[in-house]
Amino acid sequence: MSIGDLPIFTMMKQRLHWLTERQQVLSQNVANANTPGYAAKDLKELDFGAMVDASGPKLAPVATSSMHIGSPVAGTAAGLNLGQARGGERAKAPDFETTPDGNSVVLEDQMIKVAQTQMDYETVTSLYSKSLGLIRLAIGNG
Repeated sequence: MSIGDLPIFTMMKQRLHWLTERQQVLSQNVANANTPGYAAKDLKELDFGAMVDASGPKLAPVATSSMHIGSPVAGTAAGLNLGQARGGERAKAPDFETTPDGNSVVLEDQMIKVAQTQMDYETVTSLYSKSLGLIRLAIGNG
């Protein structure tokens, strides 16, 4: 297994792809801000908990002594459905403000979402590079 195939790196790559897709959807919203009848779109959020559950075997605490306190959580993590890990489907944004011509794009909201997406992208790329640096340091190629 290569370093890039580790589950945490796979999850970060999926997040980066999702953020790229979201930026494209948001740019389409901004480009169609004056198009009559255009409804603003967004992507469904990725479910990180489901991605973690799908990434490997489930470990459950085991009581090896009668003195151990029982765990209140058993089985899967909070009973999440593995089918929720997909994300990326386009979802129609709620119509908070619609112009008389039927356009529901609010440029201020779109710019806030674009800025948030950019900050998230920078955070994930920083985390990805720092994680690779830690692994290189651990194997002696630091």
